[in-house]
Amino acid sequence: MAKLTKAQREWRPGMPKKRRSTKVLFASTVLALEAFVVLFATLVVFGLNRDTLNPWLVIGGGLVLALAMIGTCAFLTKPAGLAVGWVLQLLLIASGFLEPMMFLIGVLFAATWWYGLRAGARVDRENRERDRQQAEWDRARAAGGQDAAAGPEGTTSADRLGADPDTRGENT
Repeated sequence: MAKLTKAQREWRPGMPKKRRSTKVLFASTVLALEAFVVLFATLVVFGLNRDTLNPWLVIGGGLVLALAMIGTCAFLTKPAGLAVGWVLQLLLIASGFLEPMMFLIGVLFAATWWYGLRAGARVDRENRERDRQQAEWDRARAAGGQDAAAGPEGTTSADRLGADPDTRGENT
């Protein structure tokens, strides 16, 4: 039988599943796409500069950069993971010295990386707030002191819809 992970060993029935980071998901996606682009760009540089550059250096450098991008995906949850990602963005832009079109591709991917980190952080922040409000609502429901339609702030659905509290429940 395979060895269980720490999360699997600590799991108990009824425990909520820990939400994964959207920022890490977006960053991993960008790095994986960049790895494919680096592989294809390596073939381009190899084909165009076969006589001027050492082919082993070109192929080896391209493979190392692509593998670094894939490997960094595993470390994006660590503090240094995002910094390594930024260094890889700079290396991709610097590859434009070997093939000038890579300047444009590198800048576009760096912008995509920045946007993925920014948008992912925003989504993670919204998810944490939503989870906090849900937990607050669940605690209020467990206490049993509120109306079944009450929200986290103690307001009922009629209050949130703007109904007059004096006429609730009356047939007009």
